[in-house]
Amino acid sequence: MNYIKHLTGFYENLLLDNTLNPTHISLYIALFQFWNFNRFRNPTIISRDEVMRISKINSKATYHKCLKNLHTLGYIDYQPSYNPFKGSQVIMFDFAGTLKPVSLSKKDKGSL
Repeated sequence: MNYIKHLTGFYENLLLDNTLNPTHISLYIALFQFWNFNRFRNPTIISRDEVMRISKINSKATYHKCLKNLHTLGYIDYQPSYNPFKGSQVIMFDFAGTLKPVSLSKKDKGSL
């Protein structure tokens, strides 16, 4: 997993999506960090308290709303456990393959 390409692909998708706000981005980056800690294995087991702490989200309602939005919009696949002793599962989708080469115009090439 090339995490630089992945995050670049995520941000390219984000530019086209007007529904996400900074809280969604913060939550996604926290989930990405969990995925990274688990060596990019899917699914990744998450703890609500830990993800909320890392993402700096203080409201459980906001956390769940943003998590469900990320799921509905296709950024993640969220599978809640409803068991307080077992973490929920998140599948992170690979955005590294969504990168498209950008061709430089003659004007842009002249400034290189």
